[in-house]
Amino acid sequence: MAAITIQCCAPIAREPLSEIAATELAVMLKAVADPVRLRLLSMIGSHAGGEACVCDLTGAFDLTAPTISHHLKVLRTAGLIDSERRGTWVYYWIVPEAVNRLGALFAPLTEPAPA
Repeated sequence: MAAITIQCCAPIAREPLSEIAATELAVMLKAVADPVRLRLLSMIGSHAGGEACVCDLTGAFDLTAPTISHHLKVLRTAGLIDSERRGTWVYYWIVPEAVNRLGALFAPLTEPAPA
């Protein structure tokens, strides 16, 4: 089976990251480094239909609505989720390209790094 790599960002063990790529990836990694945000990302991604209303998310946490909104904003600013207002509620979904980029960063290598 051939190894799959994403051209924009090779796994970190294969070649050094550029300064720009490291800066972009650090923003995403910081966003998911928080347990609440990591759970929110997981809840959104695993929600039926691939999107979740903020009303579906808030009950899972012992946090105020403004705090949940802050965490969602951090995920949105990092490019990991997107949203749309529908009436009084906001719906969120994962941006697959961004999540795949993070996953590819740590993807297992099928061959050793060049010497």
